[in-house]
Amino acid sequence: MSDQLDVAVLLPCYNEASTIGEVVRNFKAALPAARIYVYDNNSTDGTALKAMLAGASVVRERRQGKGHVVRRMFADIEADIYIMADGDGTYSPADVEDLILTLVTEQADMVVGTRRDIHVEAGRQGHAFGNRLFNLLYRSIFGTDFSDIFSGYRAFSRRFVKSFPALSNGFEIETEMSVHASRLKLPVSEIELDYGRRPEGSHSKLSTFKDGAKILWMFAMLMKETRPFTFFSLIGAGFLAASLLFMVPVLIEYFATGFVPRLPTWVFSLVLLLISILLFTAGLILDSVSRARTEQLRMHYMTLARRAPRERKEPAESAAPLAKRRIGKTAA
Repeated sequence: MSDQLDVAVLLPCYNEASTIGEVVRNFKAALPAARIYVYDNNSTDGTALKAMLAGASVVRERRQGKGHVVRRMFADIEADIYIMADGDGTYSPADVEDLILTLVTEQADMVVGTRRDIHVEAGRQGHAFGNRLFNLLYRSIFGTDFSDIFSGYRAFSRRFVKSFPALSNGFEIETEMSVHASRLKLPVSEIELDYGRRPEGSHSKLSTFKDGAKILWMFAMLMKETRPFTFFSLIGAGFLAASLLFMVPVLIEYFATGFVPRLPTWVFSLVLLLISILLFTAGLILDSVSRARTEQLRMHYMTLARRAPRERKEPAESAAPLAKRRIGKTAA
């Protein structure tokens, strides 16, 4: 099936010289007809050279961060099917046919290779705990389409790639992909795959606290953009609770004595109440704006072809008569 489709394998890399050569060779063995691209993100250990010697097309992206790399890859490359994987060897290229088969047979726009036993195979209990926590938070905010939003092994249709804005800069790009699919209600699927340990000499670039804070901030920003009514209503509810906390004692004293001795407290509680009302109103208005933007994104997605445009070529059988006519004219 992969031989009949134009498949591009995209490998974002940063200092993966110890693994990238084997990863490229294994993908070439699994998908002989596919084009393999390695986007090097300012590596200093010879990653680009190792990838080039293994037979990959190498492109350098100077802006640091996986989000910048993915944005560049999606903009540069035309294909029918896109495979994205990490260059650290933790994902098996032997599973790529399962991703493609699922994408084609289910007519999906994205297939995510969820990681089986990540806390056992990868030996990173801290990251595994954070992974479970963020997945639970994602399902509570954006829906239950995905069980592993941080998996880096994915297959995409052309319509997904060319409709995805890719605004993130770092490792939060996978979260943005998942929210994009959930927001536009795109057909997606998941298949469970093995996730292995990094080989000796390869180290994770993910910082537990720094990147965790970035992902949490991305959750908040994506919620603001896709569910503004809920986002601003939650903040408004906080201001409303604070307003009532200051207001109720003053009201109790007023009904008991007929006086308002703590006038500044009363004024402050009214200010908090007005802020909560403004936040609720802003959320209501922005919810309509967000709905209109989602409709525009959906319409743009519908205008995209599932297959990449091909170069027009003259049929082989018409080339010979054309050559004879040209020779005849020359002789005359």
